[in-house]
Amino acid sequence: MSSNTGVDGRAEQPATRFAADQLKSIIERIERLEEEKKAISEDIKDVYAESKGNGFDVKALRTIIRMRKQDPSERQEEESILETYMQALGMI
Repeated sequence: MSSNTGVDGRAEQPATRFAADQLKSIIERIERLEEEKKAISEDIKDVYAESKGNGFDVKALRTIIRMRKQDPSERQEEESILETYMQALGMI
């Protein structure tokens, strides 16, 4: 079977071959990125474990990371609501 022959033995059209090659390329890129994402996730996990070993509170670190990603006005609004609720519950 030649490289221009489809699964059923018939010759593939150039556009079909191009689409198949493009699809394969996309899938392979996604697979590579997924592997990189897994490696990065493992690296992040290691940094959190290291920070815990150095006495830092991982839950607090995760909260700070999440907060730093927020827009400052969004973060301020969230903190204000949280403070209001805590006051209403007599927590502060």
